[in-house]
Order: sequence, then C-alpha cells, then structure tokens
Amino acid sequence: MAETRIQLCGRLVLVIDGTRVEGRLPARQGRVAFAYLAANRIRPVMRGELLEAVWPDEPPASADAALSALVSKLRQVIGGDRLVGRSELQLVLAADAFVDLEAATGAIHRAEAAVTRRDWAAAWAGGRVALHTASRGFLVGLEGGWVDEQRCRVHDLRVRALEAVAETGLALGDHEIRSTERSARILIELEAFRESGYRYLMQAHTAAGNVAEALRVYEQLRVLLRDELGVAPGPETQALYRELLGAPLRAFRP
Repeated sequence: MAETRIQLCGRLVLVIDGTRVEGRLPARQGRVAFAYLAANRIRPVMRGELLEAVWPDEPPASADAALSALVSKLRQVIGGDRLVGRSELQLVLAADAFVDLEAATGAIHRAEAAVTRRDWAAAWAGGRVALHTASRGFLVGLEGGWVDEQRCRVHDLRVRALEAVAETGLALGDHEIRSTERSARILIELEAFRESGYRYLMQAHTAAGNVAEALRVYEQLRVLLRDELGVAPGPETQALYRELLGAPLRAFRP
C-alpha cells in the first residue's frame, strides 16, 4: 500500500504515495497552512481560522482570494481528495497514514498506563517512542502563535516521556539505571522547579551505590527552592531524603 507520512516534530516532512513532497508546498505560507491542517486533522478548520494561522499579523489585501489560491496549490500537491471542504477545510488521510505527533501522543498514553500496571516492557517502548519524537521540538524553522502553543504541548509531552523513561529505568535496573539518570538530568535542565527530576536523579544515584551524590542532589534542590521561592521540597521528596539518611554510604577504597 502507498505510504503517507507526516513529520511535524523537527522539520516538516511530507510523504505522499511514498514520495517526499514538502519541497513542493507553496513557500512558507503553504507549509504553515498544511502543518496547521495536519495538526488539527481530527476536525474541520474554518477558513477564517486557517487565514489567521497563516497570516497572524497582517493578512493580504484580498485575504479570501489569497487563501483560496493557497488552498488550490495545496490540493495540487497532496491531492484534492485529501483536502476537502470549502467554508470548512479538513485534511483526510488513509487509515494507515502516519503522523508523528499523533503517534507520540498515543505512545505516551500507553507508556503511562503501562507504568501504572507495572508492565515495564510496554512502558519502555511507549516512553522511548514519545521521547524520540518530542525531543525534536515542533516545526523547526516556522513561527506563529499557534506554533508556540503546540511547542508548549510538545514540551509537556517530552517531560512526561522523560518521567516514564526514568520510572521504567528504575524498575528494570541494571544498565537501564543510566537511562533514569540521563532522563533525570534533562528533566532538571528543562524544568528546574519540577521535583520529579531531582527525585529520579537521587534514586538513580542510590541504585548505583552513590548515596552521598543522592544527598547532594537533594541539597541542590533544597537551596534552589529556598532561595528562589522561599519554600521547602515537597513531602514526597522529603520522604525520599529521610530514607537516604538511613542508607549506608559506599565504603571508601584508596
């Protein structure tokens, strides 16, 4: 069966019938319009809504005519049967079409559900798919208010994927502890005030036998919250800290 693939995370990629065609989209406006329709393909998009997405600051003098011309060019590239409607427009793809952002969203839901039921193989697979996609960002090279909103959603998706990967790494142990540590460090970099990253890093250090390092991470968080917000770490983080206080430190070997 012919392949249809859309990549919205990273740079826009469009494959229709097995052939890459994003280079044939009409300039920046064509890429923005197509990406907007792809990101919202589960519903019809009003012409005015699409017009605002494509020309958010200053629409052309003959805005409706300009949009009609743009939509006509899009249909020439992707096929008239894939872009339907007039007053309302909707991208219609085959059931087996692949859209990376949709796949990543489904993957994180599966991963989080798998973590809840402690199905670590499923959690590992779903978390990795979501993380790989979300880490590319959304529509690199394109700008706009709706693009910024989607970037925030993709950022949240990445954070959730990092947490799923970190949790799975702790459960699987052995070499997967390194995945927990890497994910935790990225979480702290992305969300400095999100305590989960610090807890995962503390647990990763502890699993590796580095209790002193785990305590140092807690102190880093404690000082940050005290100096910036005037608060202490939350109950879950403090409970982990108290557990670590009773854990044996690794013996020194010269």
